[in-house]
Amino acid sequence: MKKLLIAASLILGLAMATKAQTTTTTKTKTKTTTKTTTTDTSAKKTTAAGPLKADGTPDMRYKANKDAAKPAPAGPLKKDGTPDMRYKANKVDSSKKK
Repeated sequence: MKKLLIAASLILGLAMATKAQTTTTTKTKTKTTTKTTTTDTSAKKTTAAGPLKADGTPDMRYKANKDAAKPAPAGPLKKDGTPDMRYKANKVDSSKKK
């Protein structure tokens, strides 16, 4: 009887612990946006393919901005579009590596 009581309390304790870790309520966030205009002409102007941050620089969380920031390789490409590292034009200069 004592073993049965211990086993039942162990199972009940584990069930409560797993229930406490899961969240069933979902919170909805409402986004409020305010438009601000800046008249600062000294700000760096960039042409971005995607969304911009508040300071006007490209937001690098978006794929469009990441793709626009990648430099085009100077030399030949492989079939999959990556630079072919057998050519000198695509290799990184070891003195610039540091």
